[in-house]
Amino acid sequence: MTPSGSAPADRAQAWLRGAMAALAVLAAAAAVVSWDAQYVMVRGVKRNPAIAALEAGIPDVGALIFAALGIALALHGRRAIRARTLNVGCVGLSLAMNALASAPGYRDLAIWVMPSAVYALASDTLIGVVRAYVIARSRHTGQVLADDEATPMAILGGLLLWLLRLALAPPSTIAGFRRWALEECPVAPGRTATRPALEAPGSHPSRQQPGRTGNRPGRRTQPGKQARMLALAGQRHDLATLPLRHVSAIANTIGAEVDLSPGTARRVLLAHVRSLQNGHHQPDHDSQQDGTR
Repeated sequence: MTPSGSAPADRAQAWLRGAMAALAVLAAAAAVVSWDAQYVMVRGVKRNPAIAALEAGIPDVGALIFAALGIALALHGRRAIRARTLNVGCVGLSLAMNALASAPGYRDLAIWVMPSAVYALASDTLIGVVRAYVIARSRHTGQVLADDEATPMAILGGLLLWLLRLALAPPSTIAGFRRWALEECPVAPGRTATRPALEAPGSHPSRQQPGRTGNRPGRRTQPGKQARMLALAGQRHDLATLPLRHVSAIANTIGAEVDLSPGTARRVLLAHVRSLQNGHHQPDHDSQQDGTR
């Protein structure tokens, strides 16, 4: 690589190092402010100053540990959802204790809560940026990493949007949640409900609406996105012997080619691979492949 080509990467590394250093300063400042509020509150319950000092620092130390673990996992291209969620959870605990220690009124509440809230946003965003940087660099070396992202902040935003829809349209929202739970939740450890096999394109002409003519002679019906993804996966890989840990990366790659969402692609391909490896071959899979070649 030429020096001009390596300069952007070097600048990115310098900015990331600067962001990490700034986050360390922010974490220390937020910890000092939080510890002061939490110490006063814990000291009022536990009269021992040493015990109160130790307990007051537990949430902030926990947040620092989980943030460090999240950065370590992000450097390997991992999403670090558990570490990031626990980091935000520890900060939430610290926020709750600060809110309880503050005097009544919005002004005092904002003063006590603001440092920890800024740290939560900064730390989780930094972990996401580190992971994105690692994924971008891996693409230049040919290494395959899953680039789907589901951050704790995104999960919280999705929950708020779902609650908004629940308030506006309760019946349809509850019905949709019920369908999702029946499809996604396991019926036993490691097993989900069996889904119907995908139908071969044009295998049920009787379902055409009355008054409509069939396909024109010589024209081939285009298969659905899921059928095309399964056909391409079967052409490129031996799904009957494919390790399950490779399914996610393959589904992400082929799903992007056929414009299928990553979550649906992973779910459909994983169920198909498990069905093949358990000996339950789908009879119409060969016809799907023939129709997509």
